[in-house]
Amino acid sequence: MIKRLRLKFVAINMTLVAALFFSILALVYYSTAANLENDSINLLRSVALNPPRPSPGEAAEDVNLPFFAVQIGPDGEVDEASGGYFDLTDADALAALVDEALSAPGDIGEIRPYALRFYRAELPGRYVIVFADISSETATLAGLARSCAVIGAVGFFALLALSVALSRWAVRPVERAWREQREFVAAASHELKTPLTVIMTNAELAGDSRETGHILAAARRMKSLIEQLLTLARAENEGERASNGACDLSAAVLAAVMEFEPVCFESGHSLESDIAPGASVRGNAADFTRLTEILLDNAVKYSAPGGKITASLRPCGARRFALTVANEGEPIEPGEARDLFRRFYRAPKHRSSPGFGLGLAIAESTVKRSGGRIRCESADGWNSFIAELPRM
Repeated sequence: MIKRLRLKFVAINMTLVAALFFSILALVYYSTAANLENDSINLLRSVALNPPRPSPGEAAEDVNLPFFAVQIGPDGEVDEASGGYFDLTDADALAALVDEALSAPGDIGEIRPYALRFYRAELPGRYVIVFADISSETATLAGLARSCAVIGAVGFFALLALSVALSRWAVRPVERAWREQREFVAAASHELKTPLTVIMTNAELAGDSRETGHILAAARRMKSLIEQLLTLARAENEGERASNGACDLSAAVLAAVMEFEPVCFESGHSLESDIAPGASVRGNAADFTRLTEILLDNAVKYSAPGGKITASLRPCGARRFALTVANEGEPIEPGEARDLFRRFYRAPKHRSSPGFGLGLAIAESTVKRSGGRIRCESADGWNSFIAELPRM
């Protein structure tokens, strides 16, 4: 739980900070690009309306960009082309640039193959088209993009490291309280077993009577609750991962199925099983037997009268085995299916049934410690609990 809390803290923190950080970098890039483009267009407009007259081989003093201006006469022919930065002797290339600028839908545009931006102005009896080289602008933006990418990557990993460190500090009080709670539950459950054993022993020795029967029934119910609390406490104290040893899942599931065959028969249910042999997973065989028993006990409790119960263990893809216990019964709503694995949760319509609402929580803990997942599905009158466990 603490690990998931840390991951959630880091994910939320990084989402907010990274979104803000990269938004700032994107704003810097696009504002720079817009300023460069606006400066270039303003200069082109100024040159088009007041064309400079530089001497051959010289640039006008008030011009900061390499450019050339072309004047188009009423008949569409190039009357004059001026600009000392470019070689304007290639008439065909110049005519192609002019044609593309004249056919453009707007007065401002770019001719990317030539790295040129143009501004077209319509003056009395003629057109003036000014072309400016934008290769330096493109190179500047490319360099800025690389800088933003480097700054973004370095900043992201720096923020990630800071978020991880902050997550450990932020959840430390929660981790301490959670650890103390686990220790208290384990210690209290262990200490309660001794007086409870004394009560049960004395009640059995007191002879058969209605009163002693009530005492024994209540004591056995309390013993069941204590054992389930101890099971959860041990699972949490062992950590979120199970042992690395391999176990025969098929044998563990089969042992639980054989134990529940007479239970199902006495309760009027039929039990069918389909257990694939040789299923090997990481974990403890006793834990998986208990997992199967919990699911089968749950199926017996909530199956329709005379309903069928099935238990199957089959490969699920190339990397997992699926343990499925299903029973015929009342449908489970999707929202309720998610809550069934919460500790002490009891569905409103089943709160009068025996139990404490810890069985499925223990089942989920067993599956997660083995790196698997468990879910509940309800369809066509069948309620299924499916535990997917990774192969060894």
